[in-house]
Amino acid sequence: MSKKTPWLRCALAAAVLSSGFCGSVAFAQAQPDALLNMPTSQENIAAGLEADAYASGINAYIWGYPLVRMERVTRDYTDVPNPRPDTSYRAPLNQLGWAKALATPAAKDMPTANNDTLYLSSVVQLDEPYVLHVPDTADRYYVVDVFNMWQELEHYIGRRTTGTAAGDYVLVPPGWKGKLPAGLQRLDVSTRTVWLWGRLRVNEGEDLQPLHALQAQFTLRPLSQRDNRSYQAKSVTLPALPAATDDGLDFFRELAAAIKENPVPTRDEALFAQFSRFGLTAKGFDPSHLSPPQKAGLVRALADGPKVAVSSLVSSASQRNGWAWAKGLDSFGTNYPLRALVSGPYLGGQGEKEAMYPLRSTDSKGQQLSGDKHYVLHFKSAPPVDAFWSLTVYNAADKMLVDNPIARYKLGTDTQGLKVRTDGSFDVPLQADKPEGEFAANWLPAPKGPFYMILRLYQPKGEVLEGKYELPQVEAVE
Repeated sequence: MSKKTPWLRCALAAAVLSSGFCGSVAFAQAQPDALLNMPTSQENIAAGLEADAYASGINAYIWGYPLVRMERVTRDYTDVPNPRPDTSYRAPLNQLGWAKALATPAAKDMPTANNDTLYLSSVVQLDEPYVLHVPDTADRYYVVDVFNMWQELEHYIGRRTTGTAAGDYVLVPPGWKGKLPAGLQRLDVSTRTVWLWGRLRVNEGEDLQPLHALQAQFTLRPLSQRDNRSYQAKSVTLPALPAATDDGLDFFRELAAAIKENPVPTRDEALFAQFSRFGLTAKGFDPSHLSPPQKAGLVRALADGPKVAVSSLVSSASQRNGWAWAKGLDSFGTNYPLRALVSGPYLGGQGEKEAMYPLRSTDSKGQQLSGDKHYVLHFKSAPPVDAFWSLTVYNAADKMLVDNPIARYKLGTDTQGLKVRTDGSFDVPLQADKPEGEFAANWLPAPKGPFYMILRLYQPKGEVLEGKYELPQVEAVE
């Protein structure tokens, strides 16, 4: 008998012991049963181990990516550069970080950043409840989203949901049994660390100094220090993520470390239990018993997992006049591919009642948008919204804003000099070089290479949510 590796000898032995009761099955079948006739050969077992690891690895990646992403984000966004750029919203743990200027192509923290609002970020470790105080913004649009560590949006604080009057909102960690003082609004969260992600509206050309003063009135303190105006958060550094290795499986190490701090939700326990077949459990990730086929399957899964996430734009979003129109960004349920995609390049996306984000990367003929062509978008009317709208172009490669000679990074509600017809319609030239003609003032600069667009609709009206508003078509100019 030829020598075989231990993992293969064990597999073959198990197959032989179990083959006696099924080897002579002789009953009529409507369809051929491949399993009943599958030889327990070395080749089939190796192929099966690889396929099982690949399938399980894909599921683990899609399910676990948001948690890994958030663990990375909590460290990135609490690592404050010195000097700190005005566009940066990074802040130490348990402190509020405000951007002092709108995003530009030089701002690399956030992919697909908007050019409409000043961003707020805060990573909060809830060793006790924390009180977020918001000032009166006098009807100015703002929102603070409360995300758990699975990049699931659990609460909105802002103009649409809570109004713009001053208020105090308490982030309550799981298991806390205390009683809150009167006058505070309780917001229970499902993980002990949360990410606050906020936006404060800026009108084009507006003086930012009054907004900086308004930002300073937002405060974050532990409940026990709520009335201590001199309170200063302690300097805390989050522990490092697992060190990198050269086996290509580091994602699963990061996921295992994250799970120790963020227990698997009850609804996902059965799914998570499947991952033990390739060494991922609540105790950690142990690849020491993996066979070569299993390792190969996991490495391949990590290469293909991002493609599965990206494909959710097709499976989870409807197509409206050529635009990908995804809903449910605050209610993923078990749509793990969409959750993974949003937590990656669209981190911090909101539900459709707060904002819609129709996305477009092709023209009316289905061809990739590229700066070597000229395009025109025809709006029959401005998007109907209760807050504001904007259209922004991004480089396809890095998902960043496009550098251009007129420093225009978006077109929208407050664009000065926007040319509009008497019937409310208007055209937008979309190209890399300066256009000519009637609507040259509406030029939205594009990069020289591939790009995509996002049409942001803040507090969209019913006709948008119901699909009655016709999104603009994108026509290539021949």
